[in-house]
Amino acid sequence: MAARRQLWGQETAKAVANFPISGETVPLPVVRWLARLKGAAAAVNGELGLLPKQTAARIAKAAAEIAAGKHDEQFPIDVFQTGSGTSTNMNANEVIARLAGPGTHPNDHVNMGQSSNDVFPSAVHLAALDVAQTELLPSLRKLERSLARKARSFENVVKAGRTHMMDAVPVTLGQEFSGYAAQVALGSERVRAALVHVGQIPLGGTGAGTGLNTHPRFAEKVRARLRSESGLKQIAAPRDPFEAQASRDALVELSGALKVIAVSLAKIAGDLVLMGSGPRTGIGEILLPELQKGSSIFPGKVNPVIPEVVLQVSAQVIGNDTAITVAGMQGQLELNVRIPVIARNLLCSLQLLSSAARALAEKCVDGIKANRTATAASAGATLAVAAALNGAIGYDRATEIVRKATASGRPLREVALEEGVDARLYDRTIDLRRIARGNRA
Repeated sequence: MAARRQLWGQETAKAVANFPISGETVPLPVVRWLARLKGAAAAVNGELGLLPKQTAARIAKAAAEIAAGKHDEQFPIDVFQTGSGTSTNMNANEVIARLAGPGTHPNDHVNMGQSSNDVFPSAVHLAALDVAQTELLPSLRKLERSLARKARSFENVVKAGRTHMMDAVPVTLGQEFSGYAAQVALGSERVRAALVHVGQIPLGGTGAGTGLNTHPRFAEKVRARLRSESGLKQIAAPRDPFEAQASRDALVELSGALKVIAVSLAKIAGDLVLMGSGPRTGIGEILLPELQKGSSIFPGKVNPVIPEVVLQVSAQVIGNDTAITVAGMQGQLELNVRIPVIARNLLCSLQLLSSAARALAEKCVDGIKANRTATAASAGATLAVAAALNGAIGYDRATEIVRKATASGRPLREVALEEGVDARLYDRTIDLRRIARGNRA
């Protein structure tokens, strides 16, 4: 099979030679959105009479091919490159010009009305907005629903609660899973709130935010075209063009929301590991689905492989956020020039969390079963139920009963009755299901 012809030109070749850093290229969603932007820009410049209609149409057609993923191999520049993304912007200009045919100039025609300083960050914003809407939020919704279904299924499964990793009053397994579902739902809300600002793209500021060399109606017409073509209704003008070009605060904000989701997923995954531990020598209150051999030496061992994946993803996302935070605060005067590393880490976090949330739902949560023998045993064994007696016999007396039961290993009821607690009062008060319901009894 013949090799495909090289479409890029000398500026791309220089950048490939200058930046042999990681072997990792700019995320493809950014490349494809950069092409969509250039296609929309060409169409608008044609409408405004700034480009010949035929030239505009050829550029738009070439850009559409790139946006559809037909020329991904034509974008070879390392992601660790010039901080404005100029190299990748010129890469796109050169490839589109070559595809559009003779007479099409990379700068004069393809880059008309644009600068790397406004069009590249706009592509990063749009890629993040797109991936968050089409991949992350649906994955989080799937996980939230899986957890909510388990919460309903486990609503009457009473078990010991634990605080400080020590026995506490009984709760239900359903209450715990309901809390997990709420964590995920709140994470989605945080992302949606951040996307309002991510959608405010700096297009139209050109080199320094002033809009030099661009038609005053250009940017809004391009944004309107992109909203219509993509369905991303959050695409909007920035509050101020100098803020939009000098800082990448909206991307830092989104990364912060992703970090919170990573923290939430780590909490959930960690709890699943703990509750599934053993199963005979640990807590063992839930049974995780068996996906593969847990050990090459221990027969029949089942490991919490999906929670372990989620915990690793969470660590990576938190690390990505640290790099994004540092890059975001290094903007200088009229331009932030750390955009490629922000793009790399943000798209990485979005894609990792999307996959991890979906895997946690489909390969773990959906298959979890309650170990009702273990939950009943833990609920019955916790001495913290004595807290329910506080109102009848007082905290100090209840404490003394717990201490004696702990020291002797005898049942709480036996010690309480020995200490003069009325049997009917004890049995009426120490109702595990009622205690688990708390003030909702």
